[in-house]
Amino acid sequence: MNTEIQKRIHNRLKRIEGQVRGLQKMVAEEKYCIDIITQSSAIRSALLVVENLMLENHLSEHVIAQIKGGKEQMAIDEIITVFKKTNKK
Repeated sequence: MNTEIQKRIHNRLKRIEGQVRGLQKMVAEEKYCIDIITQSSAIRSALLVVENLMLENHLSEHVIAQIKGGKEQMAIDEIITVFKKTNKK
């Protein structure tokens, strides 16, 4: 994995971890529903950033290596699979 992307993902996941703990606390303290939904939405957005960083890494590292290694169809299949998974949302 690209070390810069890995660092960014790690930092983002640490923030998400804190957000989830905060969300659990909000629910336990019976905070206002809209505030809980807002926090939940922020967590989903942060996870999307993680997915995008992973995709960036995969395309720039693994897919390129597959293409250079003569495994073009494997690379195409993986790109299509990721595309389908990300469009199910």
